[in-house]
Amino acid sequence: MAVETREYRAEARFQRVSPQKARLVLDLIKGRGVEEALTVAAFTKKRIAPVIHKLLTSAVDNAKYVAGEQGIDLDVDNLYVKLALANDGPRMKRIRPAPMGRAFRYQRRLTHIILSVAEREAAGGLVTKVEEPAVGPKAGKAKVEELKAAPKATKAKAEEPKAAPKATKKKAEEPQAAPKATKKKAGTKA
Repeated sequence: MAVETREYRAEARFQRVSPQKARLVLDLIKGRGVEEALTVAAFTKKRIAPVIHKLLTSAVDNAKYVAGEQGIDLDVDNLYVKLALANDGPRMKRIRPAPMGRAFRYQRRLTHIILSVAEREAAGGLVTKVEEPAVGPKAGKAKVEELKAAPKATKAKAEEPKAAPKATKKKAEEPQAAPKATKKKAGTKA
């Protein structure tokens, strides 16, 4: 039986900021708990941050109101920001004077901001506390045997580097044989 999670949303429409600038702040709070998101929005140094803080507070208030009206048991501490969008609004066309009587056109962008909060699902099947195994006489012997086995493994690793220098000595002998062959060739030509 699937439990339906409720979403509570708030919108701020026709905000005088570009969507790109609003998304900078919305990306900071997306997926965070409501309490942490309110703190981040309060201390972010962007012009749209106070509007987003107010909008998030409104979404939490909407959640409290709807839960009270419908008789839903809502834990406000368990709310998180599920959706944070900044969509394009209408664009205002403006003209700026330019040199020699010309005019440059530009657009003032508006934004529709949508925030949605939902309650986190309780993790029922996950283990929250790890229990350590009881240390008995058998467990103690196993640990001692593991410690004894560890030094043997290090001794085997220590023997391997000794074998490597032997191989390098053979390689060192081969280059000595090569110069002898060149001397003979040089001697036969002369």
